[in-house]
Amino acid sequence: MTMDLRDMDEKHGYLIDMDGVLYRGAEVIPGAGDFIHNLREREIPFRLLTNNSQRTRRDVVAKLARMGIEVEDEHVFTSAVATARFLAQQKPHGTAFVIGEGGLLNALHESGYAIVDHDPDYVVVAEGRTFNLELVEAAVRMIMGGAKLIATNLDPNCPTDRGLRPGCGAMVAMLEIATGLKAFSVGKPSPVMMRAARKELGLSTDETTMIGDTMETDILGGVQLGFHTVLVLSGGTTRDDLPRYAYRPEVVVAST
Repeated sequence: MTMDLRDMDEKHGYLIDMDGVLYRGAEVIPGAGDFIHNLREREIPFRLLTNNSQRTRRDVVAKLARMGIEVEDEHVFTSAVATARFLAQQKPHGTAFVIGEGGLLNALHESGYAIVDHDPDYVVVAEGRTFNLELVEAAVRMIMGGAKLIATNLDPNCPTDRGLRPGCGAMVAMLEIATGLKAFSVGKPSPVMMRAARKELGLSTDETTMIGDTMETDILGGVQLGFHTVLVLSGGTTRDDLPRYAYRPEVVVAST
């Protein structure tokens, strides 16, 4: 069973997770390209949400294009973009010490932030391969000196072609334990990211549907914000997993 779009006359839009919904690794999930094409053809608003902050929106668009899924930059909403916009609202033209990669650095620059290596307003942590003990030690000193600790997300791990690698949540945990301070997380299931994405659609809560493959982020965030929720089983969740959760998606389908 795959997803059916709602009646064309009904005002609605979609927030759509990517990994596990549109693709797995380098492989596109059957039906994903047609689903996105139908949304665009019928001018139904949507945003593609990802907690991965490594790529810029343009990078994500290029990756999807190689898989035959055509979208524009405006359709992509990453945790890096959400984090940068949040910080710009909290403290315009602030400074940040960043443990992360190009997608986050680019988003912060676009939001008017300067990247510094001493006395920052914020220490911002994302997933990536640049994490090392030297950065951790510097970040701890800055946090203890008054910098606020921000996480792009709290995902404990990231799937790769070679298996799992530590995610942003695992990296942030080291700083939290070392400093005794908790990070503020912006990515899914945080309402900061999911509400901001919904506002980009120009729709109300009841007009918004969250489609995802992960109960702990996509579905939890959607339920907490009152969105309609659709769980797809093409990612990391099975029907047998559902009884373990105190909340449920409205609809469960095989794929998009």
